[in-house]
Amino acid sequence: MPKLLRNILYGFLAWFIPFASSFLFYTKEGKLTIDAFLFKSIMIVVGTISAAFLLISYFKKIESGFFREGILVGAVWFALNILLDVLILIPMSGMTFPDYFMRIGLGYLAMPAMSMAVGTALANKK
Repeated sequence: MPKLLRNILYGFLAWFIPFASSFLFYTKEGKLTIDAFLFKSIMIVVGTISAAFLLISYFKKIESGFFREGILVGAVWFALNILLDVLILIPMSGMTFPDYFMRIGLGYLAMPAMSMAVGTALANKK
């Protein structure tokens, strides 16, 4: 699979896994079944763990330019997650974009931080 396609696919999975798992905490009517702060914490943990596993899998096939690749992966995943939220999550939730960005979107900056950390660690190991 071409590197760019794998990057986009893994970025989609980094968005989809927490999104799909969030449905476990809502009723059919759209009401949250647990405390909102607990829900947010669970989503952060699910997103972080899934992104970490996806980053490990992605970088297994990278042989050089690790830091550059970390920047690229982080930028693509960040942009893709924001785009998917704008297209799907914001309309579902009824939030305004500024409200969404303060509550959720800003947290996606963890993706470039994690991917650049992985890239740096691999570059320093070689």
